[in-house]
Amino acid sequence: MRRMRGEGWTMKDLTEGNEARLLVSFSIPMLFGNLFQQLYNMVDSVVVGNWVGKEALAAVGASFPVIFLLLSLFMGLSMGANILISQFHGARDSERVRLSIETNYLFTFWAGLVLTAVGFFGAEPIMMLLQSPPEVLPQAALYLRLYSLGMLFFLGFNTVSGILRGLGDSKNPLWMLAISTVLNIALDLLFVIVFHWGVMGVAVATIISQGVALGLALAYLNRTHELLRVDFRKLRFDREIFMSSVRIGIPSGIQQSLVALGISTMTGIVNGFGTDAIAGYAAATRIESIASLPAMTIGMALSTFVGQNLGAGKPERVRRGLNAALIFSVSISIAAAAVFHFAGDALVAMFNSDPGVLEAGAGYLRIIGPFFVVFSVMFMLNGVIRGAGETLIPLASTLVAMWLVRVPTAFALSRLLGLQGVWFAFPTGWIVGTLVAFVYYRTGRWMKTFERIHSRRG
Repeated sequence: MRRMRGEGWTMKDLTEGNEARLLVSFSIPMLFGNLFQQLYNMVDSVVVGNWVGKEALAAVGASFPVIFLLLSLFMGLSMGANILISQFHGARDSERVRLSIETNYLFTFWAGLVLTAVGFFGAEPIMMLLQSPPEVLPQAALYLRLYSLGMLFFLGFNTVSGILRGLGDSKNPLWMLAISTVLNIALDLLFVIVFHWGVMGVAVATIISQGVALGLALAYLNRTHELLRVDFRKLRFDREIFMSSVRIGIPSGIQQSLVALGISTMTGIVNGFGTDAIAGYAAATRIESIASLPAMTIGMALSTFVGQNLGAGKPERVRRGLNAALIFSVSISIAAAAVFHFAGDALVAMFNSDPGVLEAGAGYLRIIGPFFVVFSVMFMLNGVIRGAGETLIPLASTLVAMWLVRVPTAFALSRLLGLQGVWFAFPTGWIVGTLVAFVYYRTGRWMKTFERIHSRRG
C-alpha cells in the first residue's frame, strides 16, 4: 500500500491496532525538529549565563517573549499558506502550487522588513514597557535589536521548510535545522568565550546560523525541485490565494499572538522582582520548554492521527489513540515533575550558579512540576479537537486560561505571596484550559464539527 509522504505510516496502518506505534513513529521527527528550534535560545542562555553573567542571562530571557510576540502572527498566517500548498499539490495543480509559493515568498519578504523595523527601532521602548531593570535594559535592548536584523533569515527558512512539509518532505528541513543548530552552538562559544562579545555574540551567532539554514534550503529547492525553482525577480502575488491563506491561518495566528502577548505580560510582572528573578525565570522556562516538547509533539501527532482516522471512517480508533497518547505524555510528565523536584537547582545551575538565580528558577520548577500532568492532558484533548477540524475551542481555551485566569491571578498573588505567587499563576491557567477542553470533548460536539465539514466537502 502506498505510504503517505511525510507522515510516517501507511493507509493500511489505519485499519490495524497500532495506535501507540503510529503516534510514536510520527512524533519522533517532529520532536527532534522542535528540539533543535528550542536549542537555539537555550544555548544562547547557557553561554551568556555562564560566561557573561546573570544580567546577560536576564537580558536574553527578557527579550525572548518579545521576539515570540513579533513572530507569532506571521507563523499562523504562514501555516495557512502551507495548507493551501499541500492542497494544491494533492490536487496536482502545479500552476497554483507555484503561484502559492511565490505569493508566500513575497508576503515573507515584506513581513520580515516590517518585523525588522519594529524590533530594531522599538527595542528599548518595548523593554522599558516590560519594566526591565536598569542593569538589564541595555543588554536586553541590544539583543532584541540585533536579533531583529536576522528576521528575514528566520522567516525565510521557516517559509521554505513549511513549503517542503506542505509537499510531504519533513526530513530535509530537519537536517538543515540540525546543521544550523550545531553551527549556532559553535559560534556562540567562539563569539562569547574567545571574542568576548557578550550578548552581541549570541545574537550575531543566531543571525549567521539562520542565514546558513536559509541558504541551504534555497539551494536544495533550486537544485532538486523543478516545480519550486523560482526566479525572485519575477515573483507574482495572487490576492485570492493570499486571502485564502489568511482565512485559514488567522485563528492559529490570533491564538499564538494572544499566547505571546500573555507571556510578555507575565514577563513584565516577573521583571518587577529584579535581575535574579528574571534570570532564574529565563533559565527555568528554557528547561520547561524542553520538558514540554513531548506532550506538545504527541498532541500534534494526535491531531493528524484523529483527522486521518475520522476521514477513513474509523471514529472508534480516536478514543484508543487518545488513551495511548495520554499514557505516553502523562508518564513523561510524571518523570519531568520528579526531575524538577529533586534536581531543580542543578538544572538551573547549568545556566547560572548565583544563589538568587537558583532560588528563583528552582522555585518555579518545583511549583509547576506537579501540574505537568494537567498540561499534558490539555494538549492531548486539544489534539483530538483540532484533529476533528474544530479550531475555535482551543482558541477560546487559550483566551480563558491566559487572560481571564493566569494574568489576573499573577497580578493578585504577586502582591500576596511575592514571586511565588507569580509561579502559582502558571498552573492555574493549565487547570482551567484543561477543564474547558475536557468539557467540550465530553459533549462529543467535535465529532459533529467533523461531520459538518465532511458533508460540505462531499
